[in-house]
Amino acid sequence: MELESNVVGWFEVPVNDMPRAIKFYEKVFDFKIERHEMGELDMGWFPSNHKAGGAMGSLVKHPDFYTPSHEGPLVYFTAHSGDLNNELKRIEPAGGKVLMPKKLITEDIGYMAIFEDTEGNRVALHSRA
Repeated sequence: MELESNVVGWFEVPVNDMPRAIKFYEKVFDFKIERHEMGELDMGWFPSNHKAGGAMGSLVKHPDFYTPSHEGPLVYFTAHSGDLNNELKRIEPAGGKVLMPKKLITEDIGYMAIFEDTEGNRVALHSRA
């Protein structure tokens, strides 16, 4: 069976402090996050292109359902600069921590790195170069 779209359609990154998390991700990735407060649910939507492949996602805070963690699924952000070292060098100045520096996965797949954001989540980066 050939898929019409990628398997993941949406992801959510739990946060404890939405303004701090927005500031961190905007600084690391050099893009703007759109905040939406809906009662107890507080979301920071990552920029997206509905016509492009890949999943869309959001930072999310809710007192009952979201806890930042090193456990569970690992979300990979695409390094839109083309070389994840560019985003990686902004992680610690933005308040995060590099857990695994840039590492070759395979020549065909590219490179990865893992970091901890300001909320305590384990997150990854990917680039082809």
